[in-house]
Amino acid sequence: MKPEQIYQGLKDLADRLGIVVSEQKLSTERLKVKSGLCKIRGRFVMILDKQLSIHKKCSILATCLCDMPHDAIFVIPAVREFLAGHRKPVLPGNIPGQKIFWPEDGVTQGQHANKIS
Repeated sequence: MKPEQIYQGLKDLADRLGIVVSEQKLSTERLKVKSGLCKIRGRFVMILDKQLSIHKKCSILATCLCDMPHDAIFVIPAVREFLAGHRKPVLPGNIPGQKIFWPEDGVTQGQHANKIS
């Protein structure tokens, strides 16, 4: 799929999630501003720098959308795959209350570390 089609698919998903996507000229000589998600008057708005490449716009938008609840929304398979590539990995210890057993030292780590005998 062409980057423009991926970008349009991502924008469509954002719209279905209630996120407004707005492209603006962000950089000025006096002020450096980056693209990102913000909340304005109770609405989520993804502001993208108009001067970024289509690839960078897709990446920024996908990074925002990949963690949003979109499983029940139809998304073109190529766009869903693109989103999956931008998910942050869940590392051990990142889930509150999760217990992790390390066999080599017999210790469970997590919210309540206990020695296992």
